[in-house]
Amino acid sequence: MTDALYKYRPADFGALPVAVIHMDLTFDVYDGHTRVVSHLTAETLDIPLSVLDLNARDLDVLHVTCDEYGIASTYDRDAAVLSITFASPVPPRTRFTLKTETICRPSHHILEGLYYDATPPGAPPTQITQCQQWGFQRLVPCLDDMTAKCTYRTTIVADCGYSHLITNGDVAGDRIYVGLNRSSIRYLNTRTPMAPYLFFLGVGTYETFRREVEYPGGSTFMLELLVPPGSDPAAAGQALEVLADAVIWVHLFTGPEQYRNGESRREIYRLIRERDRLKEAGGDPAALERCRVALVNLTSTIVTGYAYTGSVYREIGMQNSDFGGMENVGNTTITTNRIMPFPAMTDTAFDYMIRVKVHEYYHNLNGSEVTGESPFEIWLNEAATVYVEEQYHAFLFGEAYTRLATVLGLLAPEGGTLVLDRGAGSMPIEPDGFNDPNELITGVTYSKAPEFVRMIETLVGKETFVQALALYHTRYRHANASRADWIRCMEEVSGLDLAGMAEVWLKETGYPTVTAAPSYDPAVRRFTLALHQSRSPTGRLWEFPFRFAIVRPDGSMIAERTVRIFKEDTVVVLDDVDAPAYLSLNRGYSFYGRVEDTATVPELLLQARTETDIVNRFIAFARLADRETIGLVDDPGAAPDPAFPRLFLDLLTDTTLMDEAGGQLLTIFASVSDERYAYRYRALAFARRRLYVAIAGEHEDALYATYHRAAASVPETPDDLSGEVTAIKHRQVKNTALAVLAALDTPAVHALLRDQFSVATSATDRIAAFRLYLESTAPDRMEIFTEFLAESRQNLVAWETFLGTVAASDAADIVSLLRQIEASDAFRIEQANEQRALYARFALNRKHSLETEAGRAFLTDALLRLAPINEYSTVRALDAFAFIDRMEERYHAPVVRILAVLLATLDPAKTPSVYNTGRRLLLGAPSAVQAYEKEYGRIPALAGDPD
Repeated sequence: MTDALYKYRPADFGALPVAVIHMDLTFDVYDGHTRVVSHLTAETLDIPLSVLDLNARDLDVLHVTCDEYGIASTYDRDAAVLSITFASPVPPRTRFTLKTETICRPSHHILEGLYYDATPPGAPPTQITQCQQWGFQRLVPCLDDMTAKCTYRTTIVADCGYSHLITNGDVAGDRIYVGLNRSSIRYLNTRTPMAPYLFFLGVGTYETFRREVEYPGGSTFMLELLVPPGSDPAAAGQALEVLADAVIWVHLFTGPEQYRNGESRREIYRLIRERDRLKEAGGDPAALERCRVALVNLTSTIVTGYAYTGSVYREIGMQNSDFGGMENVGNTTITTNRIMPFPAMTDTAFDYMIRVKVHEYYHNLNGSEVTGESPFEIWLNEAATVYVEEQYHAFLFGEAYTRLATVLGLLAPEGGTLVLDRGAGSMPIEPDGFNDPNELITGVTYSKAPEFVRMIETLVGKETFVQALALYHTRYRHANASRADWIRCMEEVSGLDLAGMAEVWLKETGYPTVTAAPSYDPAVRRFTLALHQSRSPTGRLWEFPFRFAIVRPDGSMIAERTVRIFKEDTVVVLDDVDAPAYLSLNRGYSFYGRVEDTATVPELLLQARTETDIVNRFIAFARLADRETIGLVDDPGAAPDPAFPRLFLDLLTDTTLMDEAGGQLLTIFASVSDERYAYRYRALAFARRRLYVAIAGEHEDALYATYHRAAASVPETPDDLSGEVTAIKHRQVKNTALAVLAALDTPAVHALLRDQFSVATSATDRIAAFRLYLESTAPDRMEIFTEFLAESRQNLVAWETFLGTVAASDAADIVSLLRQIEASDAFRIEQANEQRALYARFALNRKHSLETEAGRAFLTDALLRLAPINEYSTVRALDAFAFIDRMEERYHAPVVRILAVLLATLDPAKTPSVYNTGRRLLLGAPSAVQAYEKEYGRIPALAGDPD
């Protein structure tokens, strides 16, 4: 079965036949092709070498020679292999250099290797590379393997009209004119051996903004931001400040002793900001010098974290990419729509901008200096990087807010990791195979894997964890490491056995469900908690930390414990304790999974009001919302329990709570955890709207007051990041109140929505009002739609947001609206941002995409058009089909038909990732497939697979 579903398996990756030492590259770039001359220096291992196969995909091979040995070469274009046979074997431990001359050609829609990006008017065509994971072989014959780390010397020759010719490393001399309106520049990347997937080359026309970073010890390097010409200098400056802040934070608040000398680190952080203000203002030199001396003295008392090793660190705006950001050793590419705070950027996008900057920067250490061994260990590069990203985000937003935001991403019913991890298309963190490395760039990699890392941290302790992580980064610096290497470092420092735990978490899909049964004996004041865990899909037991507390009515803890669960049944006994008012289970979401217990409605109401753990406070609220939603599904005419609307309002109006957690605390998902109801998408959406109507109906005046109070408290022009954080949280409160009021769908509410849409200065406020207006019965809603479409198409940031907003909406005529957008000359299907915003967002809008005939027809057309253009975006859209078997039976055959048509149309050789993902989804939905085949006949793509 694995062989049928996956093109590549772990056995396909092993030790290289040679050690790659250095590559000397010259790229002669023209508008339609690039001529590449490569001198690849390698060294044989302990045996003679007769044949060497290089990866070479879609290249024109002109010449292949060897400086030291006679060779013959053959190029199998279909297999993407350039095979080199030596006239006489190269002796062991001997260096040789292969010279190749090849031509590569940029693409408009294959976003790997060299491709065209957005080009400013009048400029030569912008061309950039994307090499993760196997894009380097589209540039030059190579050993395109994560273990082929080497140094580089790269020369770029291109049109003089380009403002920038960029690659990895430090500039080795000035850019020089070479004739025929062409110029040349050379870079040296010799300090840090680099895996080929981290190679970057770009020729383009950008505006450059710079900012110096000065470490507390006095060393400096330059930050550069490369963005479209005409970009706002103020926004660019703010983007550089965010990046600089992240750089300094990583230096001060990560590393083996990051939890020691906290006051000194915070004082250094404060002094750096004071020093930078003095530098910018050109103030008193004596004051600046005193500040620098104080910094040097204070820094000598601490052990700092990672410091950048290059002379320049660039962020380069890329308009078209499968990824939001990609580290490339000194040259990070970030989607242009998220690289700086444009006026059309929403709060969600601003939040992403903060995260992606620190994330890609930290990859200079975790991923670049230390690199996983194969694509199966991409998670190893990403998980600890996300862990640090989360820490920085919490530094800015507060631990409670950041952790809740992460957990909401895990629990989200449309595309949350926990949901998709149970779906038919799910793969483990380290899967059995893949068809394309991009299949490994999922929520499993970026959410489940970091949660695994977090569980390790909880078990070993925070200080032990960062010491072990530092050992990993030191031991494997400038090398590759495996999962076993990482675990071994954790075990070595902690003294704990973690390998067995890792084997289950990394190789299994899904997660444990813990059933908690409490009891209390008042005679002896003994509390007992019996815990039972479900097994993995293959019957193995999970191992994980479980934090819980027993709590008084006021929210204070009677007792708290963290236990290591590794057996099927675990009993925890607490002696000499008071009877709890309620239980706080899986505090902080200590393990990746779910908890089932016997909490009553009064207990949940009390917990939602008094719990100190924000995650569990939300979960108590969410369980109550689930209960009310299910009641409305069962009886659409029923009224919710009045206690829930009262609770909602009380939480929303608790300003201290909202300042800590934000309006995200009051998220009511359009789904429920009860499996009997979770896949009735339209019924659940209607029930949630009825719940909003009930809340607004009972507390309309208070909601209006809350809306206006929150609106008045939003800072107009925040001075710094802390001001932006405050504004984001207050806008969440305002727009939460607005969303509930909008359910009333009255002329008064329409007027409020129109007013916010018309006068808002924040993109978040405009988008919130637009979506709610689109979902209303306002008579001029189509006029607003047409107006906003025309406005949004003028700006790529606004256009992406507009597309995603419409595609995710609950507008009754959503398919008609999407077809209007798709027919617009502003929509460009070859652009990854627009693919994700329109098609992937609509696919996950299952109440329309799967549960309506019009939606299924649109989705079928979209997938057929998109699959040949971008497999990665298409596979992400296929997440919508994860639970076909659990949908109502009337949808089984119609939904399976979408995938059946897709598989019957696609060529599995040209779109293997989409084709085999579709097959996995159908094999995971046997009941639905049976219903389809009863009506339409056997699905040819499944022929030969076991039932």
